[in-house]
Amino acid sequence: MAASVVTSAEKISKSRLAMSTSVSETTREIYNIPNSGWCSDSWNWGYASGTGHDCAAICRKMYASRDDRQRLVSSLLEPVQFNALHQEVSFEEVKLILGLAWQRGRWDGSDGGPNGYGEVLQTMAMAIRYENEDDVISAINFIQDITAKFSTISKSEEKLNRMKDMANACKGGHSSIINPETVFKNRRICAGLVLEAMGFVDNGL
Repeated sequence: MAASVVTSAEKISKSRLAMSTSVSETTREIYNIPNSGWCSDSWNWGYASGTGHDCAAICRKMYASRDDRQRLVSSLLEPVQFNALHQEVSFEEVKLILGLAWQRGRWDGSDGGPNGYGEVLQTMAMAIRYENEDDVISAINFIQDITAKFSTISKSEEKLNRMKDMANACKGGHSSIINPETVFKNRRICAGLVLEAMGFVDNGL
């Protein structure tokens, strides 16, 4: 299945992709900290030093309030007027939030347990599958992987179906594959569904 997804994604016009992508969906730097982001050699995820540690400290302060966490989740789940040029939170920051939530979730099982999102976090830390030079392929890979684990944290048929809809809209052969903004929007919705199901609003980071 992964091969067919990549094949279809590769058919996207480079010029159309360039016009549709933006800093908020493709930036690698977080909080304007030099050498931050998952693909940086200075990121050093999981250690007490490095730009990953610095960004994590900022992130925890930014989302210390339940209201701020609720605002974030709501903006991810309902990007009513999605515009890739004007997203308040970059997706690289969203990945950091997810990483911290999954890290925290190891202790109470909210990450889905042994076969849950810990595996996605490991993949994210490797900075290959979600850091492809083609940003749309990276987004599709991310959507497919977090969809595959969603049943480990949610038993809601409505939410499970919504997640599947987001993933199906990015499969090969679907017309939305030629629209990068649709892929990026669906990626945000999937992230919001995961945070919501994990209890991020109540539990924090």
